Amino acid sequence: MPENDPWEYTLYIPNDPRAVTVARRTLRLVLTMHGLIRLVDTAELLAAELVSNAVRHTKGPAALRVRWAAGVLRIGAWDADPQPPEPPGEFDPLGEGGRGLALVKACADLWGWQPLARCGNRGKFVWCELGAA
Repeated sequence: MPENDPWEYTLYIPNDPRAVTVARRTLRLVLTMHGLIRLVDTAELLAAELVSNAVRHTKGPAALRVRWAAGVLRIGAWDADPQPPEPPGEFDPLGEGGRGLALVKACADLWGWQPLARCGNRGKFVWCELGAA
């Protein structure tokens, strides 16, 4: 079955609010083409939050990385700010802002971050995982 084969995609994005929509649509296409349509809605929401944070809170470039291996989808966003992300608070669906990582924490099976340099830029990689079940 093709969905058992590991794969990875990276989408490099400029610091532009339109990058969130590009990332969501690209992720939807990738997951659909790999037969993972059941993960699309949640994965798209998580990717949008991660990319939105990367674009909103930094001045430099960013990247979205999507990896499938051993029945786990890992979605991550790299940005050029080495500062750790703000810890997620409680998710408030009626809140006006500041709910990005709380939403990630609530919807993903696992999430985290790590320092990561890319193309000579110091930065961080914030990621989350969704299991196939």
